[in-house]
Parts: sequence; C-alpha cells; structure tokens
Amino acid sequence: MIKPTPGDRQRVEDNVHVQVFGPDGTLKDERRVKNLITTAGDEYYAKRGAAGVSPAAPADVTKVDGMKLGTGATAAAKSGAGAALVTYETGSNNPFDATFPDFVDLASDTGWQIRYKTTWAAGDVTETALTEAVITKDSTSDATSSAANTIARVVFSAINKTAADTLVITWLHTFNAA
Repeated sequence: MIKPTPGDRQRVEDNVHVQVFGPDGTLKDERRVKNLITTAGDEYYAKRGAAGVSPAAPADVTKVDGMKLGTGATAAAKSGAGAALVTYETGSNNPFDATFPDFVDLASDTGWQIRYKTTWAAGDVTETALTEAVITKDSTSDATSSAANTIARVVFSAINKTAADTLVITWLHTFNAA
C-alpha cells in the first residue's frame, strides 16, 4: 500500500454558517464556525467515491438525509462521544432543504464544494441554548444519532431560537481547497 505524503493528501475543509432570522426576516444572530468531519464521515465520502467506479463498484452507502440539533457542549471529535449529538433537541430532526445538497465547482482549480442546507421554520424547535448540530443519515428518526450515522458535527456558542424565529444552517464541505 502506498501512503500519501502530507502534501499529497486530499483535504476536506468545512465551514458552517448558522443564522437566526426574526419573524420579520431580520437577521438576529449569525455564526461562522468550523465543524469536524467524523471518522464515519471520512468513511462515508470514501465509500461514496468507490461506489461510483465501474465495473466493480461496491455497494453504495446509506446517503445522508438531513440535520439534527442539540444542546450539548462536548467538543467535536473524530470518534467517540464527540462524534455524535450529545444532547438531542426533540423534534429537531429535519431533512435538507428541497434543492440541497448541491455541488459547486469553484473557479481556477481551487476545489469543489458540497453544500448542505436545512431550515427550521417558525414554530419548529424552540430552544434558548442550541449549541450543536450534525449531518446525519437518519434525519427521519426523532432521536439522537449514533456516531456511525453522523458524518459531521459542529459545536458553537449558545443560540436562542424562539417560536417565531427561523434557523438556517448551511454546511460547506470543500474538497481539494488551495
């Protein structure tokens, strides 16, 4: 097996944009934070890539389908307790918005992005201290996600989402960034 040198490794960079809008559409709160792609996420992207190869493509993986929110403060980690939601916020399991994920070809050979976006509308999840979010393979389940079903996790300072607010999280996974 040939191991890549550090300069040759494929990099996946990631950023999360968290926004809270009031009932009149005014931006009330905004965060840009780094997330962590978990070990399960690294495996997910590798297996998705291998599944696209013909003729001997292995079986594809279960695709990610949405996000979940929580109130935990454990630091994000590649595996273990920090690789999944620590304290699940009941009812926060939402699918990706209708046109997401999408793919963006960045100019001048700087890379490619997968953008994931989920919106929690007014009346959907009310919490004074949201502090974590995940991209998961089981957004249809109103329960915490295991580390095996979580491809990325982010922890941020507490956000207050009232019943009248809309929360939007846009997640960017950038491949081969300069």
